[in-house]
Amino acid sequence: MNFPSNLKYSSDHEWVRVEGNIATIGITDFAQSELGDIVFVDITTLDEDLAAGEVFGSIEAVKTVADGLMPVSGKVIEVNENLEGAPESVNSDPYGEGWMIKVEMSNPAELDSLMDAAAYEASCK
Repeated sequence: MNFPSNLKYSSDHEWVRVEGNIATIGITDFAQSELGDIVFVDITTLDEDLAAGEVFGSIEAVKTVADGLMPVSGKVIEVNENLEGAPESVNSDPYGEGWMIKVEMSNPAELDSLMDAAAYEASCK
């Protein structure tokens, strides 16, 4: 299981990588392993302002469907369009090619409520 130390993590198993005021968001290695083979990612929230905890999209695996939840508030400014043709990249590279959305954060202080890698790894045990 991979827990990159340069990311922040939500209790809902999303990760956040911050560059300036932009947060790149995806689901964690733990989450993708729990879901199994991902066959479809549906994100229709481009250009929407969403609060932390709101659903930004859905992740469909062979056996289940899970909601992607916003770890921070902000406007969805980009969706990873590569997931349309290659949803399995969420399984193979959840922190790289499998990213889901980019968000212009409206309240960067919310990052303080997220876990660091060590805390998230402990929560997964």
